[in-house]
Amino acid sequence: MKSVDRLAERLAHGVQGWMAMAAVVLFAVFTAMVLPVQAEAGAFYTVRYPAPDTSLWYSADDLYSAAEAWGRDGRAAYVHARVTFDVVWPLVYGTFLVTTLAWVCARATAEGSRWRRLALLPVVVVALDYAENVCAATVMARYPARTPPLADLAPIFTAGKWLALSASFLLLLIGVIIALAARWRSARLHPRRREH
Repeated sequence: MKSVDRLAERLAHGVQGWMAMAAVVLFAVFTAMVLPVQAEAGAFYTVRYPAPDTSLWYSADDLYSAAEAWGRDGRAAYVHARVTFDVVWPLVYGTFLVTTLAWVCARATAEGSRWRRLALLPVVVVALDYAENVCAATVMARYPARTPPLADLAPIFTAGKWLALSASFLLLLIGVIIALAARWRSARLHPRRREH
């Protein structure tokens, strides 16, 4: 755990305000411009059956049902999206969350606090997202052949991803509130002297 603490401290000291702001801008631009295009590209097959990995939980049977409903073209489009868009998107939101959480944790916690480890939670989210993508894309690519281990693991990775992602955003919100409260208290205790 010492290596995790060291990494968390390096992030807390290394992430500057401009880095956090750049990550916010990148995330906002990607969300506004790329996500809608990606959603539209997948609409032709997801209209027949919703993508299982967009829900918190599904079964291996749900994955196979989607594969059947989507047809060959839909499965090919799904796999293509997983090896193109879904390689970049986790890096974008992961960078946003790690950077902003590290910056906020540096202001909301004391030096050496173990709470600073929380800034590393998005790394787990990204790893789970990639694991989910590998499993689901492989199931789609091999269909109608069955892929029991991966089809069974995909829902577990998906649930873990959504839970950890939700926790990351919640922690970011809490961290912002704590940091703002600390800044407000500091301003009240140490008001700037007015220049005469």
